[in-house]
Amino acid sequence: MSDYTLFFDPMSRAVIAQWAFAEVGVEPELVQVDWEAKPGALYDANSMGKVPTIIHHHRGHDHVVTEAAAICHYLAEFEAPALLPSPEERANYFRWLFFTAGPLEAAITNTSMGWTPQDARQEATVGFGTLERAADALDKHLQRHDYVCGDRFTMADVYVGSQVGWGLFFGTLPKRDSFKAYAERMEGREAYQKTMGALGGQEDA
Repeated sequence: MSDYTLFFDPMSRAVIAQWAFAEVGVEPELVQVDWEAKPGALYDANSMGKVPTIIHHHRGHDHVVTEAAAICHYLAEFEAPALLPSPEERANYFRWLFFTAGPLEAAITNTSMGWTPQDARQEATVGFGTLERAADALDKHLQRHDYVCGDRFTMADVYVGSQVGWGLFFGTLPKRDSFKAYAERMEGREAYQKTMGALGGQEDA
């Protein structure tokens, strides 16, 4: 039995967690989630019924982690410290991990749903400004760095790379040369090819 359970649907953000598991060399027990009949165990673990949700069976206790970015970092902490940032890398690691999970994803989602801020006050209120401004920020960073933390892959790249790859694939992220080059670097990773090679949907179950 695996130390981890992953509630999973291949057409969801759960594929991000699957990629993270592959990077740390751990095979979780997959519990397939039917969107029309979600298992009670998923709601017991996560009352929102969202995937990815993982349960870490650790020393006689079950620890639930939700949200793809948190799952990525959690797995690196427990299973692959080499994928964590060095002290010098920590600022970029956490800055862009949370920027992508927060402002950038909010910008993509709101724009995809047909809503954009109408004036400067709304831009300040929503926290992401506009999709173009959010994309510009990440673009500027990736023009100067091959990876989130500079010249080496860390767990932050699993999450950021997923968002960039999906954004380009679905046309929800502005096309930039830095994004394309970054996505190609992610696609070259063996763990990516095993899990993210066939891009699916980007909606939570």
